[in-house]
Amino acid sequence: MAETGSLNMIQALGNALDHYMERDEMAVVLGEDVGAFGGVFRVTAGLQEKYGAERVFDTPLAEAGIVGMAIGMGLGGLRPIVEIQFADFIFPAFDQIVNELAKYRYRSGGQYAPRVLIRTPYGGGIRGGHYHSQSPEAYFAHTPGLRVVVPSGPYEAKGLLLGALECADPVIFLEPKRIYRSAKGEIPLDYYTLPLERARLVKKGEDITLVAWGAMLHTCQEAVALAEGEGYDVELIDLQSIAPYDLHTLVRSVTKTGRMAVVHEAPMTCGFGAELVAAVQAEAFDHLRAPLLRITGFDTPFPYSLEDHYLPSAERILRGLVETIEY
Repeated sequence: MAETGSLNMIQALGNALDHYMERDEMAVVLGEDVGAFGGVFRVTAGLQEKYGAERVFDTPLAEAGIVGMAIGMGLGGLRPIVEIQFADFIFPAFDQIVNELAKYRYRSGGQYAPRVLIRTPYGGGIRGGHYHSQSPEAYFAHTPGLRVVVPSGPYEAKGLLLGALECADPVIFLEPKRIYRSAKGEIPLDYYTLPLERARLVKKGEDITLVAWGAMLHTCQEAVALAEGEGYDVELIDLQSIAPYDLHTLVRSVTKTGRMAVVHEAPMTCGFGAELVAAVQAEAFDHLRAPLLRITGFDTPFPYSLEDHYLPSAERILRGLVETIEY
């Protein structure tokens, strides 16, 4: 039997990086404060001491330069693993990511395909205000050539990160910092991967399909418990992969329940929930019993003092579930 340990998400991610760097001597970790300090959230703690400053090293505070350098490393045969300190800081590197990294394979006819993985803490829940709390998944999902992955717990974080590191495509790996330490579980300590393009059925139900990813999955679990107390049976799905996403699992579920609600932290307008709603209604229209619902952040900058109001709560999700089921 494989050895297991009780790890939080930070420890699980660090364990995954350790495993991969041990296996692949071409893997390098770079970013702001990832070296001796171990990253602002301590995910890379101990890696420089174990693998040396040539493989785990700090960079200037220049995100465009960090990603541009990683692209060059990838073209040269290295396996760069980038940490962007907060997802809110990724925008100076947006041109490098969407116009260079995402398009290299296409523009070169498959001759060049830099394997770059970009990790970054994202989302709200730590009183970070409008420069440390954003959820930019929809920006990157809109870019062909990128994969976008969001884990919801330590088991998923380790398996999906190792799966992303084995992937030949560039990956944006968004880590929900609100549950970095609060999500803890017994996970295998050896090497394992999870498929990047598959949603996870968390709980079966008959009345409505509830879809979320990242930290919002935990809020949805609270809402599901409240709904069960009122006699409603909710099917809960963890999307896990934003691009590509598992439409088959969603359609199969909605064909059964006839209803769907999508929950995410990002603003509603052009949020990724809009894509899911559009795709599911096109595939399962004849089975729908109610309009498909989005429960999201608001179309405002992410607030500091009103963070608890901005983020979807279990109570707000419950109201949406009941209204949709009783439609």
